[in-house]
Amino acid sequence: MKVRALARALLAAAVLSVSCGRAAPLKLGRDLLPLEGSPLVCFRILVRVGSAHDPSGKEGLARLTWSLLAEGGSRSMSVRDIAEKLYPLAADLSLSVDKELSAFSGTVHRDNLERYYAVVKDMLLDPGFREDDFARVKADQLAFLEKTLVGDMDEQLGKEILNLMLYDGHPYGHHEAGTLESVAGLTLDDAKAFYREYFVQGNIVLGLAGGYPREFPDRIAADFARLPQTFTPRLVLPPARAARGLEFAIADKPTPATAISLGFPIALTRADKDFFALWIAQAHFGEHRQSLSLLTQKIREERGRNTGDYAYIEHFVQGRDKFPAPNHGRQQQYFSIWIRPLANADRHFVLRQALRELKKLVEDGLSEERFQLARSYLLRSTKLTAQTLDERLGWQMDAHYYGTDDILAAAEAVLPKLTRADVNKAIRKYLNFANAFVAVVTQDAEAFKSDLAADSPSPIKYANPNMPREVLDEDTAIQAYPLAVTADKVRTAPAAEFFRKAGLPWEQGRTDR
Repeated sequence: MKVRALARALLAAAVLSVSCGRAAPLKLGRDLLPLEGSPLVCFRILVRVGSAHDPSGKEGLARLTWSLLAEGGSRSMSVRDIAEKLYPLAADLSLSVDKELSAFSGTVHRDNLERYYAVVKDMLLDPGFREDDFARVKADQLAFLEKTLVGDMDEQLGKEILNLMLYDGHPYGHHEAGTLESVAGLTLDDAKAFYREYFVQGNIVLGLAGGYPREFPDRIAADFARLPQTFTPRLVLPPARAARGLEFAIADKPTPATAISLGFPIALTRADKDFFALWIAQAHFGEHRQSLSLLTQKIREERGRNTGDYAYIEHFVQGRDKFPAPNHGRQQQYFSIWIRPLANADRHFVLRQALRELKKLVEDGLSEERFQLARSYLLRSTKLTAQTLDERLGWQMDAHYYGTDDILAAAEAVLPKLTRADVNKAIRKYLNFANAFVAVVTQDAEAFKSDLAADSPSPIKYANPNMPREVLDEDTAIQAYPLAVTADKVRTAPAAEFFRKAGLPWEQGRTDR
């Protein structure tokens, strides 16, 4: 059975099991974090529906529909009216859309709570769905796909191409914004229908934090009770495809710098007992925007090749500062390495270097010194991760999504009990260096393909004539590190061809995806 057909069959089975008596969340959920005396009130209205719920051929519909709520008018107020009401309150309504979750969020001073909520309530519960708002939001979404993502965001483009490779034929397998072809075909009626089907009580969790009045959650629940009392079953997902060897997708565009993202699916989420052990490994190997990262030390600090190199054990979206944004939970996760843009001449060498370091991580694990350092770092950084009310609320809601305790709070109890052996065991269990998807955004893609297939040596040059001998000796090993890439595993296409239609450019038009 093909992957997409299998996904449909599994979803149908889930619906049947619910209809046969399994408990269903038919009413609005609540996640509350009251803080008496706080001058602020934070809203996080979480919808357990994201781009993975887009109908086939209508990819991007979830983002377009939810954007109409956040960026369009209500029935009684135009978008200009809304802006004029919110501006004096120093408040707005932000939107994030991921594969399975979408979140509307905003923070307001408690003195302005009533005026703010009156606007937000209208936006979400009585949307205007005007043709001019729809045309504007749709045009923005198309422009993002065609101009911004492909033209101006090489690093993000590489990450999104990696997602296409990881989840080909899978409900996660398209960008949240869809494709140029799918979005062009979306209509206002599509958005209205999506809203009616999915913006229902059982799909929504009301998150509130701060100094709100005690009766305020009940008032909101009464307002949202006008929504249908139904829900959407949680997606039952097919497994993501594993790479066979190193599989490359190279987006060709004229650029002086190369962006690389690589990764593979892992059977681990925050709900698994091994999460904390692998989290320590991440802190050692590639902590986001931290000099602790071994990859950053090797590639940036020792060799000056780029501005940073990081690794992640789950999907990462940056929030405040260097910390992950909440409410991007997923049932299925992946390990990835992000190599920030570097000179095209360095692309082969640094790719080899990153994969060689990954091999050493899997085979050798962490030293006792690095284990202690990474664990100590996490014990301290987790106390800084959620500093604002909004972040604390978001992390609390994520814990409930995964069915766990708050991992930031749990870290203080769990991390000290872990040993170096625990961490190295988790590394060997979940990580590998031989089978990975590699997405590259660069120029002269065919030349790079030839170098990869030939396993050509990739010496590196330095402007500094006094590089340390130990670095030069290591370079000799790196430049000849075998990648064992075959030409049939390296596919290239113009960057503009990605995200035009569903799937990778060389697979677009297939009916068995």
